[in-house]
Amino acid sequence: MQFLVIGMDGDDEGALARRMAVREAHIQLGDELLASGNMWYGAAILRDDGTMGGSALFMDFKDEAELQAWIDKEPYVTGDVWKSVTVHKCNTRDPWEFNRSKEFFEGRKK
Repeated sequence: MQFLVIGMDGDDEGALARRMAVREAHIQLGDELLASGNMWYGAAILRDDGTMGGSALFMDFKDEAELQAWIDKEPYVTGDVWKSVTVHKCNTRDPWEFNRSKEFFEGRKK
């Protein structure tokens, strides 16, 4: 099953510090999820000032129980970074069509 997971950080003074404190663990788990095929794509959601304030992840798990098992150990959850987590079931049609080479993205004008 495919899911779009949106985790929004707190907006208190210590929010960014909490995120940065567990960011390496979050990235390490993300690398494992990429390798297993459970995470397809992830992005930081930016605040107006350009700092990270949340995350959007396209995930694929056998069922909602496996999704919940990941959420329960996600460092941004256990580290009190995400103050809200919204999960949407989704269906990405032909996801391989959206994979492009690194050169494609590097060659785009910004």
